[in-house]
Amino acid sequence: MEGLMQQQPLLISTLLEHASRHHGATAVVSRRTEGGFFRTTWRDTAVRAHRLAHALDGLRLAPGERVGTLAWNTHRHLELYFGVSGSGRVLHTINPRLHAQQVAWIVNHAQDRAVCFDLAFLALVREILPLCPHVRHWIALCEDDRLPADTGIAGLASYEALLGTGTARYPWPALDENSASTICYTSGTTGPPKGVLYSHRSAVLNAYAAATPDAMNLSARDAVLPVVPMFHVNAWGMVYAAALVGAVLVLPAQALGGEALYELIEAEQVTFAAGVPTVWQGLLDHMASRELRFTALGRAMIGGSTCPESMIRDLQERHGVQVIHAWGMTETSPLGIVCTPKREHLGLAADEMVALCAKQGRAIFGIDMRIVGDDGHELAWDGKSCGELQVKGPAIVRDYYGNTEGSPLRDGWFPTGDVATIDAQGYVQITDRSKDLIKSGGEWISSVALEAVACAHPAVKYAACIGVAHPRWGQRPVVVAVLKPGAALGRDELIRFYEGKVARWQIPDDAIFLDDMPLGPTGKVLKSALRELVASRAPPRSPG
Repeated sequence: MEGLMQQQPLLISTLLEHASRHHGATAVVSRRTEGGFFRTTWRDTAVRAHRLAHALDGLRLAPGERVGTLAWNTHRHLELYFGVSGSGRVLHTINPRLHAQQVAWIVNHAQDRAVCFDLAFLALVREILPLCPHVRHWIALCEDDRLPADTGIAGLASYEALLGTGTARYPWPALDENSASTICYTSGTTGPPKGVLYSHRSAVLNAYAAATPDAMNLSARDAVLPVVPMFHVNAWGMVYAAALVGAVLVLPAQALGGEALYELIEAEQVTFAAGVPTVWQGLLDHMASRELRFTALGRAMIGGSTCPESMIRDLQERHGVQVIHAWGMTETSPLGIVCTPKREHLGLAADEMVALCAKQGRAIFGIDMRIVGDDGHELAWDGKSCGELQVKGPAIVRDYYGNTEGSPLRDGWFPTGDVATIDAQGYVQITDRSKDLIKSGGEWISSVALEAVACAHPAVKYAACIGVAHPRWGQRPVVVAVLKPGAALGRDELIRFYEGKVARWQIPDDAIFLDDMPLGPTGKVLKSALRELVASRAPPRSPG
């Protein structure tokens, strides 16, 4: 027997229409890449997205064709999120921090037919232009009078002129909710980038789950700041979730430094913000140097890499900001696991609460998970058994776009490449990436655990730990650190700091200090660069 409910597909266009109809006067605030601010509302955002959809029809872009973007978090990028996907095309957000050759490879693999770009990336577009012959339309995200006189790009159009060809009301097509909506590529750190092709259904389901109280806890009373770029796995789904609840949306463009972010957070009274640890550290450093405080910010979501306990303490104890540790991947739409306390945790002592918040957390609705050992069998949720984290659910990748190498799934589960424990209450703690584990003398050492110890030293700003080849032990750990401004710390002192905190044989053989930590295109520490840098420097001492 079938239920007697109306059949309404879950579509990205319905998120925008809901925000426009029920929260139409709610603000959308965007820094402009060319300077100043663009202040609008959800209602006017919908009008401009309608005009964009009409304009895409005029460009004869067929349903399912890909529209690429090379853009920061701005109002125009927001309109592309809804106008492209809502009209039946596929939005392809491209990471402009990648090398030009890699960007061109991704554009060609996705078979983009149009590419919209901020003028800040004009030089990159000029470089990839001859390598991308299948792109029919290049569109600069600016007003017509800001187009440079000689761009070298035949037929280059301005976004605002393009919008002028559309009308203010567009009949969103009643798409199948399983049709493709967006495509994002993995960063390709361990091989060629892989395309993850999201559906409308997966995007809406992930937005529903992300907005719940045990996840981002979003509502129409919030002002939401996605510091994480909109070209990085759909800004962790925050754009869709903000539309779903009708929150104020604040977009920072390219101004991601500590001073600019603090000024934006305070000026717009942001209540919820999300970004990677390096961005939060820059913000906290700026505030510490000027003895500043937040007046509205209540929740900080931190993901992309493990959040140090020192950062959790700083935000929660000094600034009164709840830290929401989170985990996800391009392949999980993207939010998968979020750390918020259960009822029984509300009375925890401060140190115990920090330890809890340092875990990645519990699965949101729609995510099932398990850990498996080397033999492929599931391990116990006891907080001790350590294995590969695997996930499945309606918003988890089934296959990669254009994949010819066989299914990535194992018995229906997606292997994340993360090594983790799960405790009896379902809290996941990532102990390492499988490729970053250090095997010394036949025993595994967690680089994440060693990094956490280094970051606990009051002089250390950032730390990363890598394995370096050793003639006897196979690998030995080396810690690489960046010190806080004005701090002093020696090699031997940092190594001694590990004593009593880890087993003697796990203590790093060497400590190396850098002025800056090499970061990859998504803001994570680039350990491949560190391995090249220190491979020849690890001393051949034997572990104690």
